[in-house]
This record gives sequence, structure tokens and C-alpha cells, in this order.
Amino acid sequence: MVEENALAEPHGHSVAVLERLKKRSEFLSVAKGKRFQARGLTLQAAPRLIKARSKSHRLSLEDRSIEKPAVELKKNARFGFTVTKRIGGAVQRNRIRRRLKEALRLLDPLPARAGYDYVIVAKPEALALPFRTLQAELTRALRSIPVGPKSGPRNGGERQDN
Repeated sequence: MVEENALAEPHGHSVAVLERLKKRSEFLSVAKGKRFQARGLTLQAAPRLIKARSKSHRLSLEDRSIEKPAVELKKNARFGFTVTKRIGGAVQRNRIRRRLKEALRLLDPLPARAGYDYVIVAKPEALALPFRTLQAELTRALRSIPVGPKSGPRNGGERQDN
């Protein structure tokens, strides 16, 4: 006889559901951010800025030109997955995507930074890597993305020497 409470509890390593990137525009904005190459994947990261709603729709045209929209940083990290057709057929692509999603879901603690969007671009090696190695590469990539005011633009913008 099985207890009802035992069935209600999660089995295995249950971690919170990850927020996902869904729109093409979100993927494109992350592609402009920082990148890190790892075995089996490339990680792209960018801060997610959302325009706050303002009352400018009630103002006249002259007043709108003066007012600038406020910007706030969202708190939860979001993830997107890209597996191109160059990797293989649909079965291989879906298997790689499932492996990456599960490896990320089971990371405890998740080393993602709050307020950032991440895109994981799969490489063909992701299918052959041992699962623990894939998790280690994900962790290494998430921790290696430089963020903050000192990180600068990805494509080598102006450098400040102190």
C-alpha cells in the first residue's frame, strides 16, 4: 500500500521551473551581449532592461519629447536554447535540447545572474559529453560571463586605462 503523501512529493532533484525566452526579438537582443565558448555549447548573456510604463500617453506632444521613459531591471534570469539544423536531424536536435534543459534544471545552486537573459547555443559535442561534464561546462560558462559596469561591450569598444 502506497501512502498518498509519498506520491505528492517531488521525486529526484526537483528544482524550480526555468523562465524561457520565447520571442525571436529576445534571442536577437541576447546575441548582442557577451559570449563564452565551452565544450558542447556557447553561452550568450545580456541584461534584460524593460521600459517602465509612464503617463506620457496623457501628455501633449510637446511634453512627450522632454520626458524619457524610466528603465528597470527585471529580477529573474531567463533562458533560451538554440540547436541548429547543422547538428543533425530532428531526433538529435531534440535530444540535445532536452539534455541541456535537464542539465541546467538540475544545477543546484543555479549560477545565473538575476536580471539577465541567457541563450545556450548547442554544439554537436553536447550529445556525446557525459551528463556531469555537460553540467560542469554549463556552470563554468555561467560563472565566466563578465557582467556589470566594468565588463564593457562584447566587440572591444573603447578601453579605459586608469
